[in-house]
Amino acid sequence: MPIHSPSEEDKEIILLEELLERYSPTYQEQEAVEVLIETMHRWGFKAHIDEAGNAIGSIGNGTKEIIMLGHIDTVAGKIPVQRQGDLLYGRGSVDAKGPLACFTSAAARVGIQAGWKLTVIGAVGEEGDSRGAKHLCHRYQPNFLIIGEPSGWERIALGYKGSAWCCLTAKQNHAHYAAAAKTACELAFDAWASLKEYTQHFNQNKSKVFDQLTVTLTEMSSHNDGFEQTAAIKVNLRLPPDFTMQNLLNTLAFDESIHILVEDEIQAYRAEKNSPLVRAFLSVIRAAGGQPGFTLKSGTSDMNIVAPLWKCPTVAYGPGDSTLDHTPHEHISITEYKQSINVLEKVLRQICSQN
Repeated sequence: MPIHSPSEEDKEIILLEELLERYSPTYQEQEAVEVLIETMHRWGFKAHIDEAGNAIGSIGNGTKEIIMLGHIDTVAGKIPVQRQGDLLYGRGSVDAKGPLACFTSAAARVGIQAGWKLTVIGAVGEEGDSRGAKHLCHRYQPNFLIIGEPSGWERIALGYKGSAWCCLTAKQNHAHYAAAAKTACELAFDAWASLKEYTQHFNQNKSKVFDQLTVTLTEMSSHNDGFEQTAAIKVNLRLPPDFTMQNLLNTLAFDESIHILVEDEIQAYRAEKNSPLVRAFLSVIRAAGGQPGFTLKSGTSDMNIVAPLWKCPTVAYGPGDSTLDHTPHEHISITEYKQSINVLEKVLRQICSQN
């Protein structure tokens, strides 16, 4: 009985399934990276794993370069990989192995283009400290950048809000609870209330979520050793354009017993709307029967890390419904996955032929 090799579409679905089968939460990406590298070699890429653990694959040797930067890590939580009709379930199917497999498939279809290099990167650590993207910052200078995040096949994302992690700690000498002095827990609660009030005031007359400052209380703890009380709250802030934590610290007057530590801060980024890359996506999506649109994301991505430094036309694109990010029922439409590969293939061909 003859053995039939899988079709191009079958191979592209198999790649996504194989990536989903390799559970790869942040700091545990190696097995998924190795699968991607192996596939890249078979599909004609020059591929390697860099010092940070990123999967890097390139086709062509041109002086101009298009980088397609996705991430191969996921949040924690295993989801059994299974198909239900047109839907493929698995952790990372949307965020963001679906977009990464789309990048790899589209680049392989396009192949060598005169004067160009097509580079696909499966970055590590995006759901954590973005160590993969940070490693890339000063090693590349592409002409065009496509970030692999779920936008849906008809839409492109032009921007992501910034993010900051902040710890507010209150310390107070222990006193009898009948005394008038506030406890450390009360001081920490007051600091949280001041922070919430600040964001509400800041957001007045700002109707768009992308322009708003939002804050989420993520952790809280307290300790009393009989002499000193300590209370700590950890918060995440989503930062609008042109906003820094220093803006907030210069305005807010916390109690002197509150110690504030900003642990990590990433600025918001918004890409140029009128660029050859955006125009290529719009024309290809329309030609495919879609209704193209733009979106600005309230989350943060590797776009925030590399795009401000590379200063080239940038978009984020990929199959998937972003409302399923990080959820226990994360899944992707296989039809949409195929549509996104078709769109990206045509975009790459158009960019390489017209620029």
